[in-house]
Amino acid sequence: MYFPVADIEISPWIPPLVAFSISFFTSMGGVSGAFLLLPFQISCLGFDSPSVSATNHIFNIVAIPSGVYRYIREGRMVWPLTWAVIIGTLPGVLAGSIIRVRYLPDPTSFKRFAALVLLYIGSRLLRDIFKGASRPAAAPGPSASTADSRVTEQRFTLKTISYSFQGRRHTVSTAGIMALSLTVGIIGGVYGIGGGAIIAPFFVSFFSLPVYTVAGAALMGTMITSFAGVAFFQIMAPFYPAMAIAPDWKLGILFGAGGVVGMYCGARAQRFVPARLIKSILAFCILYTGLHYLGLF
Repeated sequence: MYFPVADIEISPWIPPLVAFSISFFTSMGGVSGAFLLLPFQISCLGFDSPSVSATNHIFNIVAIPSGVYRYIREGRMVWPLTWAVIIGTLPGVLAGSIIRVRYLPDPTSFKRFAALVLLYIGSRLLRDIFKGASRPAAAPGPSASTADSRVTEQRFTLKTISYSFQGRRHTVSTAGIMALSLTVGIIGGVYGIGGGAIIAPFFVSFFSLPVYTVAGAALMGTMITSFAGVAFFQIMAPFYPAMAIAPDWKLGILFGAGGVVGMYCGARAQRFVPARLIKSILAFCILYTGLHYLGLF
């Protein structure tokens, strides 16, 4: 099958199969997998124009809604945090999209930028792996099925965002969340990801929020900003007729179809796979790709 925007010809079963394989493992860690799908498109398919970033956003749009629906249904969507992420990220995605088209259209320059993003994510995973290995085993406690897993008493003000979860009150700075979201939005707009893989670790590490409550906000923010990213690239396309900027909808939807199934199966299989093994596989793939883009492999 020929994909005219990407200017590649591949069998139609390859995109959904690859997306399924990636999202199956990444969904166990709470992210969509778009940050790994883009290196596959660049390195394996030879799709390296700015359009690849827009196409990557389509994958998020198609693959994420099922996960967002689950978090809403289970009462684990922290809406004040979600809206702060969206408000902060949207202008960042616009700026990132412009940076991608105007300053990083060259594949070599973009690969260097992508390498920095991948090395950051990979280093965060390694840190979590070693921190988990050194942490003493926790005493047995109530499982997610027996403990109160719903988020309550959610509040949003110009100064703070707060909510209660499992008997504990969590409060963070609204300005801090928005500033972080703006930075992540710029990176996500350039790279072609919603930013969930970057913002979720910050929520846990720097803001001390429970991971059980941040995944929904990160995924929702990723989905909304991906919608914006696709729109921005589509709008800019007529102004750069000599460059492929608009997304390849057919390719993006095929990737998304595989991602929907992969995310569902990954969520189902998560409890049977050790967390350290999942993170180790992801860290190896991410770090190898990042170092390869820097010419070290």
